[in-house]
Amino acid sequence: MNWPLMDNNITAQDLADLRYFLGQDGGGVSNRGPTPVPRLTNGEQVRAFEEEFAAYIGTKYACMVNSGASANVVSMAALAHIFGPGEVAVPTIAWVSDITAVMQAGHTPRFVDVDKETLGFDWKAGLPDTQYWFPTHVLGFDGLPPINGPQRIMVEDCCEATGGTHEGRKLGTFGLASNFSFYYAHHMTTVEGGMICTSDRTFYETCRMLRAHGLLRECSDPDYRQKIEQTFPDLDPQFIFMMPGYNMRPTEIQAVLGRSQLKRLPMNVMERSRHLRSFLGALDPGRYRTRYRIEGSSNYALPLVLQEKNPLLMGRVLGLLRAEGIEYRKGTAGGGNQLRQPFLRKLYGDLHTQYPQAEHISDYGLYIGNYPELNPDLIFDLCQKLNAL
Repeated sequence: MNWPLMDNNITAQDLADLRYFLGQDGGGVSNRGPTPVPRLTNGEQVRAFEEEFAAYIGTKYACMVNSGASANVVSMAALAHIFGPGEVAVPTIAWVSDITAVMQAGHTPRFVDVDKETLGFDWKAGLPDTQYWFPTHVLGFDGLPPINGPQRIMVEDCCEATGGTHEGRKLGTFGLASNFSFYYAHHMTTVEGGMICTSDRTFYETCRMLRAHGLLRECSDPDYRQKIEQTFPDLDPQFIFMMPGYNMRPTEIQAVLGRSQLKRLPMNVMERSRHLRSFLGALDPGRYRTRYRIEGSSNYALPLVLQEKNPLLMGRVLGLLRAEGIEYRKGTAGGGNQLRQPFLRKLYGDLHTQYPQAEHISDYGLYIGNYPELNPDLIFDLCQKLNAL
């Protein structure tokens, strides 16, 4: 079938926009001399992309960084800087950077099992009494509960769910902040890249400084900059480091790609959602899980999870996918239960066994690629073969 996780996610229009930005649409050199090379790092294109993306999501601010993992690191560091380190509720099924970012910022992760219908937090089981919540919208599903009652400080990981909604509102607008990824295989791509969205000015300014070495000059609030400069008159205003920061700045090239891709995102999300419905509608619900919360989802990849523990059937599924040339990832997001990973087993031992849903998905779940150009006939043919196993 030749079914990769992602088809080519860079279009001819994206490349044309890049050539125009680089001054090469006319050959790069004119009779008047070489075309001037534009600034290639963290400049006007980044600012424009941040404004456009924030408007699309529905937040006041957006801070672009060089990857989705960096968005996790910066947002967790910002929480620690503003409010202090604390306990963070994290899902057992997530990308590794969700957990490592929590630990690197000095927080303590408190693990939560996942809901079989969203692959996100099992909110019904009750969350730990932690200061912070860090839910992940796995594979594009809406992983939030009905929004009512007391809330903790929440950062949403939307890296696999760009364009998804909850109760008619964009995912990424329900917490203090939210993180997005523009990795090559995601809904939209800058090849590598990420974004932190928030409507909180203090959080936004902290993220701006953190992504660039903690430098005061990265803050966009002139009154705050002046206050700090007056407090430290012995320091060069260009080199005042407010906090331990990082070099996680994006490039202008990434931003040009992002601005081009953002125009196609709504159609991209629509096509991915259509494929998800076709896939789940054609699978045998007696063998595979098909009851997911698809309302509001912005599907990243097609979930294939066995209903029951069945090693023989799982072996046949994997054999079929390999024989048909269908690329897959076992365990869904991040390879399954993160507590199985060596770096966490050193700290927590066999704690992973206490999370039955994450364990089931690790052993009997996987995902396959979903992208706008995916042939619907392939979906139907694969489901027929899976149902016949």
